[in-house]
Amino acid sequence: MKKFYGNRNRNRNHNRNVALILIGVGIFLLANNHWGFFTVLALVLIFVGINKLRSASPRKGYVLIGIGAVILMGGNISLLIAVILISLGFFYIRSKQLHRNESYVKKSLIESIKWGKEPWILRNSSIWNVIGELQIDLTYAIPEQRETTLVLQGVIADVDIIVPEDMGVSVVSSVVFGESDVGPNKESGILNKTIWQSANYETADNQVKLMISYIIADIDIKIV
Repeated sequence: MKKFYGNRNRNRNHNRNVALILIGVGIFLLANNHWGFFTVLALVLIFVGINKLRSASPRKGYVLIGIGAVILMGGNISLLIAVILISLGFFYIRSKQLHRNESYVKKSLIESIKWGKEPWILRNSSIWNVIGELQIDLTYAIPEQRETTLVLQGVIADVDIIVPEDMGVSVVSSVVFGESDVGPNKESGILNKTIWQSANYETADNQVKLMISYIIADIDIKIV
């Protein structure tokens, strides 16, 4: 038993060290990144796109933000790598803090996840990607335990989650650029953070905690 806990503690320390190294390298690359014409142009496009999101032209807003992001990342490889490393580092830290026991952890560059067309097992999960499309329908989910935590993190994503009204849900969502539509709350623009919990969360037979964090994202969480 002592050997088991010793190995587990060593694994946690190793993962924490990896996370700190990734974040440190990412910050170093950001500090040494030089801003040029294309960087400024990309930031202007992103800024205009954010303003479009707040107006009656959200589609144009996403297009401008996407173009700005491509220019920003394409012309600044070190910036792209820095953002990815920092995001991945924080993912390691958060997933290990929340998932002390065995859980589903997946990391990928490009990912398309569709859960819910048929009954599926809902367990503690952490998912990270550079570009992701996530469609999660909890209507047919079969929880392994009363409270389940889902950690969704990355750089760019389109996230759609359906939650049945009899399931308690708690959401902490952070998006640097984009839109978050969580229950009755809707935020768009820059630096959006939403904290929301359904009224039946404490009394529900099944509870789901959603921890969502992306640089650019469109997040839609519907209660049905």
